[in-house]
Amino acid sequence: MSDGLQSFSSALDDFHRARNRADLRQILNGLTRRSDQLLSFEEVRRQLKASGAIGRGLRDIPLEAVVGSVGRYDDFTRDFLPRSSVKPERWAKVAQATSGLGGLPPIEVYQIGEAYFVQDGNHRVSVARQMGAQFIMAYVTEVFSRVPLEPDVRPDDLIVKAEYAQFLEKTNLDELRPGADLQLTVPGQYPVISEHIDVHRYYMGEARKHPTPYPEAVTHWYDTVYLPVIEVIRGTRLLDSFPNRTEADLYLWLAEHRAALQEELGWEISPEAAAADLLSQQGGSLGSLIDAFTPTPLESGPPPGTWRHEQRTLQQAHLFHEILAAISGTQRGWDALDQALLIAEHEHGRVHGVHTIPVDEPDDTPEIQALREEFTRRCSERGIPGDLAVHHGSAAGQIAGLSRWVDMVVASLSYPPPSQPVARMGSGFRELIYRCSRPVLAVPDQPSAVERPLLAYDGSPKAEEALYVAAYLAGQWQLPLVVVTIVDSGQASSATLDRARQYLDNHGIQASYFAETAPVAETILHVSQASNCDLLITGGYGYIPLLELVLGSTVDTLLRQSSIPMLICR
Repeated sequence: MSDGLQSFSSALDDFHRARNRADLRQILNGLTRRSDQLLSFEEVRRQLKASGAIGRGLRDIPLEAVVGSVGRYDDFTRDFLPRSSVKPERWAKVAQATSGLGGLPPIEVYQIGEAYFVQDGNHRVSVARQMGAQFIMAYVTEVFSRVPLEPDVRPDDLIVKAEYAQFLEKTNLDELRPGADLQLTVPGQYPVISEHIDVHRYYMGEARKHPTPYPEAVTHWYDTVYLPVIEVIRGTRLLDSFPNRTEADLYLWLAEHRAALQEELGWEISPEAAAADLLSQQGGSLGSLIDAFTPTPLESGPPPGTWRHEQRTLQQAHLFHEILAAISGTQRGWDALDQALLIAEHEHGRVHGVHTIPVDEPDDTPEIQALREEFTRRCSERGIPGDLAVHHGSAAGQIAGLSRWVDMVVASLSYPPPSQPVARMGSGFRELIYRCSRPVLAVPDQPSAVERPLLAYDGSPKAEEALYVAAYLAGQWQLPLVVVTIVDSGQASSATLDRARQYLDNHGIQASYFAETAPVAETILHVSQASNCDLLITGGYGYIPLLELVLGSTVDTLLRQSSIPMLICR
């Protein structure tokens, strides 16, 4: 057999092996429902509204980026394996020619984005792919599209790409804000974004008392609504938890999740809080499983430092921006609201009121309407944004559950934990402190001006959280701070106060320090009174609930005896 016939016979063998691989690939793709179809250039060009062209000359292009064809997209698989419609003799002749001295001429392709479509040379691409080549010479004509096209695009992806092209044609966002990237991965969502823009435009017109031009509404929505949410997504690294999704995907999911939460809770939720909730839903924890089998009064709540970690994740400018106030309708309850409003003034925050009623009572009575009106009046007088929600169930349980959405809980200390162990077990305020994931501000009487705080510090994990809060208040609010440590109390030693001093010095906080040896609660209250302090900052319960019930607690004693508000941290 001559060399020519032998090489042609070998090329035919290569073709049949390639055909067998194509058949096997078709079976596998059928099982996985993954398309191996080449893309039609005309279909892609039409759907992406690509237009205009410019010759880019002769260049090496990556074979993996060749994803379609002008006319023969049904003859080859996505990997350019030949299908049954390809004639073996022609394919073998092309393969035979590649080993000749003259080789084959360059192919001709159209380029859209980073993807290429064969105009002339489908067989040459097929042979080159089967021979293991990485690149091929091609005359390139670039066709322009407003929508980026990547080499890994699949037929199903074109639905979303086409919707993006229509969205850009309508909004001109890519021209109004060059570099804007609103690519989605789920079909049918661009009309939702368009609706967001339309609603934003409507409210702009209402505020200005005249219609807003559509291009202005598009840019204003992008700058003031979309981008701030994207910054939250980036700051919380939310995208890391949702691989193969885009920032625009998460914008829509976050908007939907936030709306659902606001409807459920009855108040406004920040994008940061909604993002944190999405992150928390990525997995359960052993603690949540244990809590499910623990009697409510004995639940120990989240571990110390949980709240501080979430604060760092959200990167808020103020530590107590979102404040939850328990609204009872009594005078002491309104005093607690006034305390919450005072803190909100300092923190440029908002107050969420919650009123709890028994499960079988209606939430639209005249009494509740009067409660809403009084709440709104007090917030308006202080210029603080606020909202009031009514929930059914126990006050401690509902407030503890809602606390994860705020930065602080403020409640009237009308019923401090009693001194008898059995009675303490039924204390709603103890349950609230144990179960809340945020600092709890207990207001025993009149609200405090918060001008001179006292930190009770014993070096325990929860005391470290109190130290963190005290340093923030003293620095942010420019307050003189008093620190007291009871040495030889079983928890603190002579070095404990030095640790607090070092921490505060490192943060530029000036403070007065007291190291005492007398009984803990009584000494703390004595130093507080002698130093004219108007806020006591302390860590929460130091033992698990059952031990606290048996042994008693310094926190309980302070709650019963303190005449100034107590900020209890965990």
